[in-house]
Amino acid sequence: MVKNLKFKHLLLAVSAIFIFGACSSKEDQEYNKPALYWYNKMMKQIGMNDLDEADDTYTSLESEHRNSPYIPAALLILVNAHMDEEEYALANFYLDEYIKRFSLSKDIDYVRYLKIKANFLGFKNQHRNQQLLDDTISQIEEFKNKYKNSPYMPLVDTINARIYMAKSSIDKEISDLYDRRGKTEGAKFYQQKVEESWVDQKEIQTVDVPFYRSLFE
Repeated sequence: MVKNLKFKHLLLAVSAIFIFGACSSKEDQEYNKPALYWYNKMMKQIGMNDLDEADDTYTSLESEHRNSPYIPAALLILVNAHMDEEEYALANFYLDEYIKRFSLSKDIDYVRYLKIKANFLGFKNQHRNQQLLDDTISQIEEFKNKYKNSPYMPLVDTINARIYMAKSSIDKEISDLYDRRGKTEGAKFYQQKVEESWVDQKEIQTVDVPFYRSLFE
C-alpha cells in the first residue's frame, strides 16, 4: 500500500515537471516579430557567446523576413562568430548561403576570401584532407581570376603559399610511405609531384601542431 502511494506520488511529480516544462516552453516561443527585433536578439545572443540560440534566432529572422536587408549582415556576423569559435563547418554553411543568395553583392570578394580562410583554418593538420586542399586551391585560382584588384588578394596569396607547402608535404609523405611498402610506381608518381612543386622540402619543418595557427593570430 505504502509502495503504491509512493509510486503514485512519483508519477504525479514527474507529470507536473512535464506539464510545467511544456507551459514554460510555450511561453518562451516567439514568432511574428519585426526583422529588427530578431536581428537585435541575435546580436545580443552572440555577445553572450550563445551561438546555438543565435543560430535559431537567425532562422526566425530568415523565415519571417526572407528579403530583409538585415539578412546579409546577419549572415556575415554569424560567419565570423563561428570562425572565432573554430566552428568552420558552420561558418561555411552561412558562407554558402550568402554566396547563393547574394552573389552580386559588392562584398562578394570578402565573402569568397572568408570561405578560403575558413577552409584553410579548418584543416586539422597538414597531413590530412587532401581533397579539401585541392578544393581550396581551386577556389583560390577562381578568386585570383575574378577579383584581381581585391584588397584581400595579399591574404589569399599568403594562404595559397601555405596550402602549397602543405600539399607538397602530403605528396612527400605519401611517396615515402609507398617507398617503404615497396610500391615503387606510386612512390615515383608522388615524388614527381614533389619535384614539380616550387616548394623546397628542405625548408619545411615537421610540426606537431596545426601548421596554420600563426597565420591569423
